[in-house]
Amino acid sequence: MDVTGVVLAAGGGRRYGMAKALVPFRGQPLVRHAAGLASAGGCSRVLVVVGAEAARVRAAAPELDFVGNPDWATGMASSLRAGLAALVLTGTEAALILLVDMPGVTAEAVRRVAALSSPHALVMGGYGTRRGHPVLLGRDHWAGVAASATGDHGARDYLRAHASAVTVVDVEDVADDLDVDTPEALARYVTRRP
Repeated sequence: MDVTGVVLAAGGGRRYGMAKALVPFRGQPLVRHAAGLASAGGCSRVLVVVGAEAARVRAAAPELDFVGNPDWATGMASSLRAGLAALVLTGTEAALILLVDMPGVTAEAVRRVAALSSPHALVMGGYGTRRGHPVLLGRDHWAGVAASATGDHGARDYLRAHASAVTVVDVEDVADDLDVDTPEALARYVTRRP
């Protein structure tokens, strides 16, 4: 299995008040936490897409591999495109996408989704009736995902258009996909999930 974890960590964190990649979480910045989940979940490589506060994010986790997104302010789609573009010349068969501000995604959730890796795979984590992260995009889909990604939609439109090809893997028993967009949301998360 040759899966590369792609952590989207380029946002400026307008609602949070700072770049969420730098937010402290359990003794480390969220960017290091997310990259660690990808590695622990079996990704052979992890690539972090940075934009806002890129120099500070790189300095906070210098052991990680980074790719810059100069268009980060246009939304998450540009970060997804930057991450996929950086993988095109590698031999990886699939990209496992993680958002830096979802600390409840676990290594076990990554492992379950990544286990279905192939160049033609489209896999999403399942939370009851909802679909969410992690998301696995097989190499055969990268060009289509990049072409359809706009604003903050990322792969959403592509996955909807190819719904019959998407496999949903239940991860609700081991993870949650709560988005911590504000300090209050992170505080509620920490209180709820010690």
